[in-house]
Amino acid sequence: MNTLRPIVQLPIFLFAAAVFLGAFLLFQVQPLIGRFLVPWFGGTPEVWTTCMLFFQLFLLAGYAYAHWISRLKPRFQAAIHLLLLLASAAAALRIAPSPALKPTPDNSPILQILWICTLSVGLPYFLLSATGPLLQAWISRLNQGFVPYRLYALSNAGSLLALISYPFLFEPTLTRSRQALFWSGAFLLFTLLCGLCAIRLLRKADPDLIPVKPDPKKPYIALAPTLKTRLLWLGLPMAASIELLAVTNKITQDIAVVPFLWVLPLCLYLLSFIICFDHQRWYNRPLFIVLFILGIFGVILARGHEENVADVRLLIGIYIGMLFACCMVCHGELYRLKPHPRFLTSFYLMIAAGGALGGIFVAIIAPLVFSSYLELHWGLLISVMFILLADQKFAKAGRRKAVYIAILLAVGIIGTQFQGTLTSNNQKPIYRTRNFFGVLTVWEESPEDPEKHKLLLQHGTTFHGLQFRHPDKRSIPTSYYGFNSGIGLLIAADPDRPGRRIGVVGLGVGTIALYGREGDCVRFYEINPDVERLACRYFTYMDDSPAQIEVILGDGRLSLENETPQRYDILVLDAFSSDAVPTHLLTREAVEIYLKHLAPDGVLAFHISTMHLDLQSVVWRLARHFGLESLWIENYEDPELGALSSDWILLSPSKAALDKPLLRTSASRPYGDPAALDLWTDDHINLLQILKNRSIDRP
Repeated sequence: MNTLRPIVQLPIFLFAAAVFLGAFLLFQVQPLIGRFLVPWFGGTPEVWTTCMLFFQLFLLAGYAYAHWISRLKPRFQAAIHLLLLLASAAAALRIAPSPALKPTPDNSPILQILWICTLSVGLPYFLLSATGPLLQAWISRLNQGFVPYRLYALSNAGSLLALISYPFLFEPTLTRSRQALFWSGAFLLFTLLCGLCAIRLLRKADPDLIPVKPDPKKPYIALAPTLKTRLLWLGLPMAASIELLAVTNKITQDIAVVPFLWVLPLCLYLLSFIICFDHQRWYNRPLFIVLFILGIFGVILARGHEENVADVRLLIGIYIGMLFACCMVCHGELYRLKPHPRFLTSFYLMIAAGGALGGIFVAIIAPLVFSSYLELHWGLLISVMFILLADQKFAKAGRRKAVYIAILLAVGIIGTQFQGTLTSNNQKPIYRTRNFFGVLTVWEESPEDPEKHKLLLQHGTTFHGLQFRHPDKRSIPTSYYGFNSGIGLLIAADPDRPGRRIGVVGLGVGTIALYGREGDCVRFYEINPDVERLACRYFTYMDDSPAQIEVILGDGRLSLENETPQRYDILVLDAFSSDAVPTHLLTREAVEIYLKHLAPDGVLAFHISTMHLDLQSVVWRLARHFGLESLWIENYEDPELGALSSDWILLSPSKAALDKPLLRTSASRPYGDPAALDLWTDDHINLLQILKNRSIDRP
């Protein structure tokens, strides 16, 4: 019974419970706040990246606070922390961002997101961030000889549980507002537990706390760590953080910006911490280095053959598999460099600083320095460099080290330069730019053949439109908007309607402007100012249109929400974010906004071409909910006319609006049972129901 006493006694359990719950709340709030902010900023993956930057910066601030306060006398530590706990408990009662904080297109999205997060959860998150290292320092002080690193593994286990439970338990069953209430209540419990720990510290010594003898198999060197060791404490977590954010960007760009795909890489990142920091034996260095090398080759192969991979789950598996191997090696090497417990808070501070530097690199520096998404490749290069530096055999290589590093840099730089320079059709990029909303590239194809010479605009992995350069062909509507597409047939089915008002959420290259006639008004809503600039500079669709053309900058849904009813005859939803429509444009609340702006016999035209998601079923479910008529029109590729395959679903409150022979004869038969699908709302989106295998994506 005495052998179990140090484990089961109340004080140690109290500290462990506070650490676990604090870590759970720390990572539970991340996807929750992200769910509030994504609809406000156009559904772009960079919203998640910026949110992660905020959390990493405040994690660093919390670790710095823990490092500073642990140097004070115990009574001062306890008193200061108790006061901050009370203040943070009051702030945690309402964490949902106020609607008054919704963004305007005039300000920097990154600064706005950081500001909103600070106002909503800044102080509570700061206190939660400090909990792990601070309570480990306290229990080490109260329990001489106790090695606290397993509490770090316990902390990461709490974080992992929070991330896994969010998309599978909390998001499907609770609205966002109820999630926020649950989190606030749990934070009050955390405040109580952490306050009791502070009171234990005030007492300085506790006879119930039996000193735990250090394990002789785990010797700790009490000497101060060297500068090289501290640099590795910083560099290894920085490399893992860069890969975490870069892989998250990659899979959300190509599929959808939803919590499940955001937390999946983060879960593996935390799992590597748990495994490595629980015990040295779990990190098999040769095994994970081999897996990391295989992961790098897998990513290289996937990058060159993404269009030919039938199942999106295979692509996701390749990228997150590489990420997990990378994190295991980086964090395994980090654990091998762990210091004596008296350097514990400075060790954790450097880990947090490395994570924050990785976030700054991906969220701020990379968009300014790179014109395309190269941070994933640079992250791999940085990871390999720090792993080599951490290798004791490499450290003894003498002058050969410089040669190895030079070769590594040369190969990495040359490899990154070839990323994205040519497509499968040997198109040549003539302009590339990057901002908060992603990478835009203007490609030129077949300049040697006047009949086939064209320009294309690409965002991420998705083409936003193309135009022939030949004067006889430049007025042909191309890509997803050809004459036989859903929008082309819809307009052709009612050719005599005068003075049409057409609203379009998503500008692209402005192809739909060609369908406007004299007296018509075509009004585009575009969140990315660079899209408008490139559409006007390289493409002539809007200039060639006889209709009145208007471009409203800002998120389309927010712009429509704040406008008076526009009475559109046609309202087109075409706001692609890489391979998928931003999910916040396909919710019940969003359709309510669209219907407010629709004429009584108007039509909502949803462009839902995507390789990875069954968005047809989502729109049919919305049509069923609102009692709308619907038609599904598929269009297939026609290279001669520059037409790409496309899927359109037309919805209308008027049966007569869609009861046109041209539309009926072109419509495809719906499949599946819309009633079996969850209705998407702002509070509830179930992506798992609509992930599709492209080889069997429809009956």
